Amino acid sequence: MQDHEGREKIILITGGSRGIGAATARAAAAEGYAVCISFLRNEQAANGIVRQIVDAGGRAMAVRADVGSESDVCSLFEKLEAELGTLTALVNNAGILEQHMRLDAMDAARLARVFNTNIIGSFLCAREAVKRMSTNYGGRGGAIVNLSSAASRLGSPNEYIDYAASKGAIDTMTLGLAKEVAAEGIRVNAVRPGVIYTDIHASGGEPDRVDRVKSAVPMQRGGHPEEVAKSILWLLSDQSSYSTGALLDISGGR
Repeated sequence: MQDHEGREKIILITGGSRGIGAATARAAAAEGYAVCISFLRNEQAANGIVRQIVDAGGRAMAVRADVGSESDVCSLFEKLEAELGTLTALVNNAGILEQHMRLDAMDAARLARVFNTNIIGSFLCAREAVKRMSTNYGGRGGAIVNLSSAASRLGSPNEYIDYAASKGAIDTMTLGLAKEVAAEGIRVNAVRPGVIYTDIHASGGEPDRVDRVKSAVPMQRGGHPEEVAKSILWLLSDQSSYSTGALLDISGGR
């Protein structure tokens, strides 16, 4: 399917093998995007998403890449371009969190892991997308959506303030990059999900965290990956053509 300028819509979703990334991949394919997802470890899950899209008549590919590695990111974009064509949309979704703990129990290695994936990874992928989309480089524009978190506002005390801080950096990067490339045909926005039913909570040591904290959500429930995916697709679409630098909370009012 083509965009309003007649280009094929081609999307990269980092960390697209599970949770919000996988839901976004399926939703994008349903809207006519050719889809590339990156994954780090779970090749079986990534290939399963690709199969679902291809079986439904779409185009999709999966590439193993550590977004915190500059060489991996460059290779990821090159493989996407070689197989699918010119990128028109990026979803910076890849992110990690680690075991619940207070700051006074965290070591530098943990901080480096979280910040490398969540911050540097998003910067590197956005950089490569800008080089392909920006009219300054001969591109024809595009859209970027960064995955932040309601944690950037709430701080996640006693759980993972390192993760929350990394998402605060994503908020700031979104605002700055949006202004930096606004005149070059690129829109940059972010979504800030609240507590969503995904398996990332198991990484923090509490698979059932959503059910524990949902009573603190004004809507009294956790969110679903598909609800976040719909918001991401809206921000990528021409329906949000005058929105850039927006931080969209998808958090049930929390």
